[in-house]
Amino acid sequence: QVQLVQSGGGLVQPGGSLRLSCAASGSSLRSLAIGWFRQAPGKERERISCINSSDGGTHYADSVKGRFTISTDSARKIMYLQMNNLKPEDTAVYYCAAENLALSCNVYAPREFGYWGQGTQVTVSS
Repeated sequence: QVQLVQSGGGLVQPGGSLRLSCAASGSSLRSLAIGWFRQAPGKERERISCINSSDGGTHYADSVKGRFTISTDSARKIMYLQMNNLKPEDTAVYYCAAENLALSCNVYAPREFGYWGQGTQVTVSS
């Protein structure tokens, strides 16, 4: 079993930066695909970035490509999401997630990830 605990988030002005963290306990994330998701009010949860467990390949949604970076620590116990040049449309509750996936992580829907962090609010506003 994996437990994920998130930290970071908050209020930032447009153009600003934030870093989200997600610490795993119970087991490392080494054998799992990991990802970051977000859900804005009235919208479905969407995957914004993920890392394959098999080859370490990373994937980004077009909406965040070039601005957000997903990474892990060397022990793969903590995952990060560095968010730069934030925009008001990035406002959402952000979640980290993990799962044992056979294929590339970007082909799976959010509901197919079984381990979730508690979520953290990110608000981009002046």
